[in-house]
Amino acid sequence: MPVNEKQTQGEVLYQRQIYEKGGLSRFYWDYKDGIILRNITSGDKLIFDVGCGEGILLEKICNIAPKSTVTGIDCIEENVSICKNRNLPAELGDIYSLKVPCDSIDIIFLIEVIEHLVDHKKALNEIIRVLKPGGKLVILFPHDTVFAFVRFITLKFKELKYDPGHVKKWTHCEINQTLKNLGMEPIKNLSIPFIFWGISLHGLSVSIKRP
Repeated sequence: MPVNEKQTQGEVLYQRQIYEKGGLSRFYWDYKDGIILRNITSGDKLIFDVGCGEGILLEKICNIAPKSTVTGIDCIEENVSICKNRNLPAELGDIYSLKVPCDSIDIIFLIEVIEHLVDHKKALNEIIRVLKPGGKLVILFPHDTVFAFVRFITLKFKELKYDPGHVKKWTHCEINQTLKNLGMEPIKNLSIPFIFWGISLHGLSVSIKRP
């Protein structure tokens, strides 16, 4: 899918095109995905990747959790088609209205999605509804200012000029407070790849659903 799913004109950037070029971008992509995947445990039998895009992380989840039931959800038919062409378990769905029973999912990944959401509270409430009590929500969000700087110094001008379609810029404090207000308990916050948020590319938040 386009990196900006709201794009209607101009040249399109696709996730897998960027990933498959290799180099530093792929190295970092695999590095951050490795950190994300550490949150899966043997007890996570039902795993959702909400906003799975073209399935780069979804494929890795399937590989490391072959005995779990893994499902990717995306609202764009093109994404689902790309995933299915790679034999990945993706379905067309709406983050604001998941067709899933309450209290049923062990762990949900929301990776570089929350910054695109027009109504993040409605989406998070729906995700929390389908999580089991004690279930985990893993959120990854970008630090746009640092991304712009890195793209400039690495001469990635095409990506620098590209509008990612972000609605809101998030921080760890804002994520934590929002989750607490909605009934989640934050248990882990990481800045990636450095310990300090001010120079990092991504923030990772892990929270559990209160019983």
